[in-house]
Parts: sequence; C-alpha cells; structure tokens
Amino acid sequence: MNKPIIQGWCPGAHRPMMSGDGLVVRVRPRLARLTQAQILGLCDAAMRHGNGTIDLTNRANLQLRGVTSDAHAPLLQDLSALDLLDAEPGMEVKRNILVTPLYQPDDLTARLTLALIDRLGELPDLPAKFGYAIDTGPVRLLADCSADIRLERGADGALILRADGAETGQFVDEETAIDQLIALAQWFAGNTSAQARRMARVVRVCDLPDHWCGAQPMSRGNTPMPGLVPFGTLVGAPFGQIPAQGLSDLIRANNVAAMRVTPWRLILLEGAGIRQAPGFVSAPDDPALRIDACPGAPFCPQTDLETRALARQLAPRVNGTLHVSGCAKGCARIGPAAVTLVGRNGRFDLVKQGRVGDEPAMCDLTPETLLRMTDLT
Repeated sequence: MNKPIIQGWCPGAHRPMMSGDGLVVRVRPRLARLTQAQILGLCDAAMRHGNGTIDLTNRANLQLRGVTSDAHAPLLQDLSALDLLDAEPGMEVKRNILVTPLYQPDDLTARLTLALIDRLGELPDLPAKFGYAIDTGPVRLLADCSADIRLERGADGALILRADGAETGQFVDEETAIDQLIALAQWFAGNTSAQARRMARVVRVCDLPDHWCGAQPMSRGNTPMPGLVPFGTLVGAPFGQIPAQGLSDLIRANNVAAMRVTPWRLILLEGAGIRQAPGFVSAPDDPALRIDACPGAPFCPQTDLETRALARQLAPRVNGTLHVSGCAKGCARIGPAAVTLVGRNGRFDLVKQGRVGDEPAMCDLTPETLLRMTDLT
C-alpha cells in the first residue's frame, strides 16, 4: 500500500464515501442529540441498509457502514422521516458544529448552536472540513477537538470568540456572537490558500486583526469518563464502534429518553441509570478508553494492515495511550499518543510521544515484531 489518498472532505448523508465495506454515510444530529425514536430508527436503518455497524466520530457524529449503492436512496428516505437529514445537501456540509455535550436544555450552548444553524446560509464558501465548536459550559471541554472557530468561556466566565490557533479571542455577547463568527469566517475565506485550508494554519501565516484577540480563554476541564452525570449516564464504545442491535437493546432495556453523541467515543444516555451495558465501556479505567485504531483492512481501502485486533493485543504493553493507524492519514486520532503506529507498505512505523506525521523512532516493524516487543514506550 502506497501513499494514502487524502479526500479533503468528510462523508455526509447526501455525499457518502466509499470504503472497503461499502458506503460510509454520516449523520450529524442537531445539538448532538437524538430522541429515543430517532435512535431506534437509526439502528433499524443501519441493520436494514448497512452492515449493522454504527461508528462514533471524533466530531460527535454517527456513521452507518456497509451501505450499498442501491440502499443509499432508501436510507436517505428513512433519515428524512427521522428528521436526521438536511433537505439541502449544501447545508449539511456547513452544519459542521461540535457542541459540548453536557449542556442543559435552552442554556447558552443550546441557544448559540440553534442560532448558528439558523444562519448557516450567511456563511461564505469554506473548505469541507471547516467547523465550529460551541464550548460554553461551566468548563472548557472541546479545546483538543478539531474546530476552526470557537465560542467558549473566557478566564472570567464571559463569552469569547476565538480563532483556532490563536491564544486569545474577542469578548462577545449572545446578541453579537454569531455576527462576529460570520465575520471571522469571512476573514478566513479571504485569506485561505491551497496550502492553508484550516484556521490554525491561516493564523500562522496571516496576522489576525487585533480586535479578534486579547481575551484569554478559561483553563481546560478534564475529559469526561464513563459513569453518572447529573442528567444521565456516559458509556463508551471500544474503538468508537457500536453494533446497532446492541445499541437498540440498550435503549429499550433502560427506556432511555434520548442520547447525546460526544467526540470521545462516549454516548450520554439521558435520564438513565444504566444497570448493565453489555458490549459497552462502563468503567473509567477500562483499557479500551486508551486505544484509538482506525477500521484498517479489509474495511478501509487505504491500507492492507489489520489494526484493531493488534491494538487490543498491544494495549497491555503500553503505559498510556495507543494509536494504531493503518495509513498516514491518522483518521482515528488527531492528537499525540504515548505510542503511535503508522502503517506504511505493509508494515508499521513507531512514533513515541507523538502523532501521525512525527519522526518515527523505529520503522518497518511487522505486527509479529511488535507483539514480541515487551515495552513499546
């Protein structure tokens, strides 16, 4: 397998992406939330039109896998009936909004998100992966998640707008926040290039106007872990992959009112004190939470390396986080890990305390060699 193909865009519902196991169809729930009827309907659709697998993405979306070309149109009809489909395909691409999942109904996070959705049509043409983070809860949770424009809390708790890659942002209020967000998106659109198509890179090569700087963001909060939260229960999915039948059974058995999707391979089950969650991660110290691995072969045509079984076998030998990537795209994890394995020409390169693209400490390692190593760190 040679250099992977960088698509430059993410799959959607209207515009799926072909993978090794069929079409990947992405669903973007509004406010990262699905009602019970929507969850059960989506599970049914995954089993009827796909291979019965649902992925959680690091952008807090859901992906149905194994959809055939003939099944795509009927699937879209089902998603529309569930109110999980944008009527306008172009609006689906723009609605790339990451929401802190611990919001309360009708709070600032919810109001800002809905206000942004209402005004997506005013945004300029932007690269397909350009996105927004609404991180306005009592603590900042999305700082390590991919986004280009961020609405978050300042050090004094006030609302700020911040360009990704900039250390500080601009004080705004609820009435002006979306106006300023659109203005910042327009500034980006006027300064982007073939080499700089994300905000952080544009900020490195272009001087951000002073009025969008100066307000220090509050410190980062801790990433949530499985367990009880004030209005529900968080459970995890190994590798972010959920069997649709297992999710449907979990929802029905616990009469879950609604589900929220997070960027951390966790789902939040509203109003549920989960007694048992077979197949899901319910303990905060479960090793599965420290592992990231892409689908690998044969599910992804970008690699001929199997990834997830290897990741499970190697996890006990890694003190810290482990990322196994079948190719140099690094789809499963954006940030660094204690150990990162990058597939190349049928073997793995090993990066220590880094990410895909960093200088490897060792190269051309077979899976068998890796399994014989007693310490990878």
